[in-house]
Amino acid sequence: MKELRHSDAGKYSNMKKSFVALVVSLVFMACASAQLKPWQGKKCAVVLTYDDAIDQHLDNAIPVLDSLGLKATFYITAFSSSMQTRMNEWRKLATRGYELGNHTLYHPCIGGKGREWVRPEYDMNNYTVQRMIDETRMTNVFLQALDGKTKRTFAFTCGDMKIGDSSFISAMKNDFVAARAVRNQMHKINEIDLYNVDCYMVNGQTAAQMIEWVKKAMETNSLLVILFHGVGGGNALNVEIPAHREFLRYLKKNEKDIMIAPMITVAEYVRNWQARNSR
Repeated sequence: MKELRHSDAGKYSNMKKSFVALVVSLVFMACASAQLKPWQGKKCAVVLTYDDAIDQHLDNAIPVLDSLGLKATFYITAFSSSMQTRMNEWRKLATRGYELGNHTLYHPCIGGKGREWVRPEYDMNNYTVQRMIDETRMTNVFLQALDGKTKRTFAFTCGDMKIGDSSFISAMKNDFVAARAVRNQMHKINEIDLYNVDCYMVNGQTAAQMIEWVKKAMETNSLLVILFHGVGGGNALNVEIPAHREFLRYLKKNEKDIMIAPMITVAEYVRNWQARNSR
């Protein structure tokens, strides 16, 4: 009887060890999977952004996005001609799941050095930090009147982030969840600076070229932000309508592997992920 009990104890000990090993293995596999698919269990995240609030966004981009059920961020320059003449159409976008992001009141940029198109009154060389902050916050007030929201993201105009030597976003971090810059780079979720989010700007690329960006994002488990200006016209930085449509269809076809959402949604997800994983 004692031998039987000893044998049973040995079997129980071996079973216990096997169970512990199984649990450790499962935990390891779960951690590895979380590292490889940190984007809500998907390989990467893609954010579609459209700058300057132009008619071609309403006429050419929105119909395709709606048909595919994809949501994007439209960075609004509040004083754009399209906003002045089609404000109700822009207002309706927010009720359909799109983000109306802040792209300043008058779209000021640093003039000179090949930017002769920048008007003197909107040349950031002639701005103070306080003027930039005031105009940007006024745009937030305007956008809140449109969509009723108090949380949104910002996009630097022309990628310009300073007035003289001073960063102006530092004083507005409580005004925005994130801010998008303009550099062709992508980063893993732990590397993202939410107030300096990189993006790939589209300027005549084909669908195949844009799809390669997405494949790289999936391979590296990164965030890819796409910046569109003109869609079938409206801006010298343009994407042709067929290329835009084919690219969006590719995203839809592969959404099982891609987190596709407006910047505000992805930025809040990144912030929460970084807070959890920095402890």
